[in-house]
Amino acid sequence: MSFSQRIESLPSTSILTIRRLKNLDIKTYWDLLHYFPFRYEDHSIVSSIQHLQEGEKVTVKGTVVWAKNEFTRRGLKIQKVILADDTGKITLTWYNQPYLIRLLSPGTHLAASGEIKKYGATLTMEPKEYDVLKTIDQETIHTGRLVPIYPEKKGLSSRTLREKIFFILKDYTATDGHAMQEIFPEEIIRFNDLIEESVAYQNIHFPKSKELAKKARQRLAFDELFIIQFAARLVRQEWEKEAVGNRIQTKPYEPQLNAFMRNLPFELTNAQKKVLREILLDIFKKYPMNRFLQGDVGSGKTVVAAIVAYLAFLNRFQTLFMAPTTILAQQHFQTLTYLFKNYPVSIALQTGARKTKHLDKNHIVVGTHALLSQKFLMRNVGFVVIDEQHRFGVRQRALLKAKGINPHLLTMTATPIPRTVALTLYGELDISHLDEMPKGRIPVQTFLVPKEKRRAAYDWITKKVKQESAQVFIVCPLIEQSDHETMQSVKAAKIEYEYLSRKIFPDFKVELLHGKLKTKEKEEIMNNFARGALHILVTTSVVEVGIDIPQATIMIVEGAERFGLAQLHQLRGRIGRSTKQSYCFLFTEKEDPHIVRRLNYFSRNTNGMRIAEYDLEVRGPGEIYGTRQHGYLDLKIATFADYPMIEKTKNAVEYLLKKYKLSAFPALKKRVNEYQIEQVTRD
Repeated sequence: MSFSQRIESLPSTSILTIRRLKNLDIKTYWDLLHYFPFRYEDHSIVSSIQHLQEGEKVTVKGTVVWAKNEFTRRGLKIQKVILADDTGKITLTWYNQPYLIRLLSPGTHLAASGEIKKYGATLTMEPKEYDVLKTIDQETIHTGRLVPIYPEKKGLSSRTLREKIFFILKDYTATDGHAMQEIFPEEIIRFNDLIEESVAYQNIHFPKSKELAKKARQRLAFDELFIIQFAARLVRQEWEKEAVGNRIQTKPYEPQLNAFMRNLPFELTNAQKKVLREILLDIFKKYPMNRFLQGDVGSGKTVVAAIVAYLAFLNRFQTLFMAPTTILAQQHFQTLTYLFKNYPVSIALQTGARKTKHLDKNHIVVGTHALLSQKFLMRNVGFVVIDEQHRFGVRQRALLKAKGINPHLLTMTATPIPRTVALTLYGELDISHLDEMPKGRIPVQTFLVPKEKRRAAYDWITKKVKQESAQVFIVCPLIEQSDHETMQSVKAAKIEYEYLSRKIFPDFKVELLHGKLKTKEKEEIMNNFARGALHILVTTSVVEVGIDIPQATIMIVEGAERFGLAQLHQLRGRIGRSTKQSYCFLFTEKEDPHIVRRLNYFSRNTNGMRIAEYDLEVRGPGEIYGTRQHGYLDLKIATFADYPMIEKTKNAVEYLLKKYKLSAFPALKKRVNEYQIEQVTRD
């Protein structure tokens, strides 16, 4: 058997189970081994029947001596089995599982786990788990041990997953690169106090003790973080071997550059000046810049990019400015047009709805990421800005190279990414952080509104719109009501729009915006909102990035508990973009103390990085950014909140790179190559 075998070859596995496994992106035995349990049920105490005590949670083993289906007057089917060992008998009871009586006929060997109860003098158990055994001494899967509990998604039960993984681990004789060969040199294993990898896989799924389960998790988390960081370092090494396509000079153009910065309609912050120095040092190197710029909403990332684009223009190079959405591309186009209104810098906007002829004649071309796959003539690009695409990877750079472009790259994001996440995922990048807001920016006041004060909040907003011509965003987590959601737990944008426009704000112009609208419809709605023709915009998180409406000073977030705090912070960044005080109201129907605590923390804090670190700590990475954004946080067993482990693996990567060649460790090389292929596929 090889771990690279397809799951279709699993014995006694139905087509439906295979389909469900594939829906979880489990295609091989190796993939299945990496579907890890999130906790364990302790069924490890095995007791003879005569020693059982009421209230104990134990496993009993014996032989079925009697089995029968019984029926209550209400039609409930009860399965009763009498199990005997050498010391006594116990009655086992199940409900509405009539097939069990065929499975547990007299003479069958059985192990069952659960809590012991007494009815009169009779010992009983309602088993939580059971194993049908060929011999009484056969090794058990679901009982008599620490039993793994898996995330039960796509209709797959923990019982099914256990059986398939047990089969793989029990008799593996792998013949390929996944043959449980040790992937690290002995000194890395010894220095970091790691158990053997083969022992780790056995004990993450079927641990012999709680201590071994903990050590297994530590070892496999180390493996995962090491491979991510090692792959990133290899990319960085390759990047630094490349010759820069277009060397941008700073010294000859310092007077023009300084004059441009002096003439900006605002003073640069110290953080912007620091980041600019880092970028200018980068673009003077022999290899292309590859820098990641983090900065809170409104911290001035676009201005930094514009200054570098102006330097590229002075060097007679072109700039590509790419955004993930048409709305954000339009916003950048407007900002750049404003900043360069007194300069001979030609700027073009290229989107699905707007095409520009003769792109090669423009100094700056703004568009979506689709620019990479389009045929356009720009042979002199020296600088590329990629906004809000966290995984601009190997494939995208290959598309640039195919166009004859090997530029300096600046990737920007307003999404607050915790330091541990950035260190792990972006090891191939140099990271800068704008940690200072421009002068005069008034922090948004945020309030968690209890249910009983919702009407009062609506009345207050009505006064603000009437008296101050304030504009309002109302953000809902879903477009249409789901069959699995109730109105008590989530406000769907379409239903909310109908309700608000008719019942709450009938005197105002209310419009609905969501991602399923056609591009032209979205543009028209946003243009109307921007010029003040609409009072209230009911929307989904499509407004999360790229909308700059200074007169929008109020935001309501419905179902606020359904958003990660970092995502809420992004949404809140759509207001507070003028000299007026802005207000954000968080509405939730939930009263869970954990939810209230999280949302209260958010209400009190405006620092995006601090909020993201808090959310990572209390919720975990998979939930911080919401389902739309967290794909690039897909860790299987490690956690970004474990900073000491990230530091350990980072140091181990440095050690291995200095002392060895990757070719000396074929199993590690294979893992790294497979990880890189996976990333290219996902890019």
